[in-house]
Amino acid sequence: MLLSFRASNHRSLAAEQQVLLTPVYAAEGPDEEEWDAVPVAGIFGPNASGKSNVLDALLYMRRMVRDSLQDSEPGRGPIRHPYALDPAARREPSSFVVDLLLGRRRNDDELFSEPGVRHEYGFTLDDDQIVEEWLYSYPHKQRRKVFHRQGDVYDWGSHSFKELKSVADIVETNVLFLSVAARSRQGQAEIAQVYDWFTHRLSARRPMGTLSQQQLGALLGRSGDAYLSWLNGLLRAADTGIEDTELVEESEEEFELRRAMLSESSSRKARPERTVLFRHRGEHGTVPLGVFDESTGTQSLIALSNPVFTALRRGDTLIVDELDASLHPYLSAHLIGLFQSAKTNPLAAQLVFSTHDAALLGKIQGAEVLRRDQIWFTEKDECGRTELFPLTDFKPRKDENRELRYLAGRYGAVPTITDDLVLATLAERGPDLDDA
Repeated sequence: MLLSFRASNHRSLAAEQQVLLTPVYAAEGPDEEEWDAVPVAGIFGPNASGKSNVLDALLYMRRMVRDSLQDSEPGRGPIRHPYALDPAARREPSSFVVDLLLGRRRNDDELFSEPGVRHEYGFTLDDDQIVEEWLYSYPHKQRRKVFHRQGDVYDWGSHSFKELKSVADIVETNVLFLSVAARSRQGQAEIAQVYDWFTHRLSARRPMGTLSQQQLGALLGRSGDAYLSWLNGLLRAADTGIEDTELVEESEEEFELRRAMLSESSSRKARPERTVLFRHRGEHGTVPLGVFDESTGTQSLIALSNPVFTALRRGDTLIVDELDASLHPYLSAHLIGLFQSAKTNPLAAQLVFSTHDAALLGKIQGAEVLRRDQIWFTEKDECGRTELFPLTDFKPRKDENRELRYLAGRYGAVPTITDDLVLATLAERGPDLDDA
């Protein structure tokens, strides 16, 4: 579970910016149940204000933890993306830190029998090397060092295994120690848990992405009946007109014909393809249609459904950039609601998303979509630096109309549109337009 993350000198995040997911108003928790972190966080703001860069900072951490070992090259520093509008930023390090709650376990009564342990992991890097890297755990709320690295000098905790020290001897200066220790299987529980969270419990999806017939068929084929049943329910609830989903495998004749057109090596690996058909209700019964016969919004919903289903089933943290892309506010609110309720989200999965849709700040179909402590805003200053701040900075009342107040500019984070400049631009005419 993600408690917080912060980053500095990454893309438009020049100064350190932080997202806190610990609840401010505990009594407003999902189904009145107190959670250790909010299950949803939404980031609002105008175009080019840095919403995507906030999410990208966390995903950059994931890429580094997962790939720094195999992506490293001798004599080259780590790849990073410092703030580009100030040449001095290239000479400054970039920093990334997460706070995680790991190791929670549920018993047969669906209650957390083990509360979990907080872990803080972070690293600082420049164009040449990993400048600093550290991991601390907090068993019984007491800070315990696992390791703290300054360049190639390591400081070990009193409980750290001696095997970690032998791993440190082979870690290059441009590679994260956590990545090597976890892959070497010499790491202790804290290292394995943090690595597992980044590589298996943190996922990302852009809903505007769509799936081909082959991709969708393969996805449904390996996801099982539980996902297919859940998808059918979601599509019916979303009023897409889809009554059922059918998975059709190509015939043996079609398969052999397709395989004959492949190279010898590809032919040996070929498997029968599956096509997904969506049955729509019509005047004379149901009619099967392919995925590209569906609207862009329905395709986006289908593409997003599997990451949502997987996160809810596993208790993962899901990152979605532009949740509202091609989705009606009712659909976005419905997906958010799946994470808000302990009934549909018993494993405390989390959804962190960006959006332009101000409707999600208010009530939809009579229900509040987001709590006050689940709302964040981004805006840029005159130098293109992103500032991230929570709605709670404004001490909002529980009953205030947040959508209207936001659109009225009470919280900032709205675009500044210069009408005179727009009109002047439209009024400009080329020298030959009069003759057109």
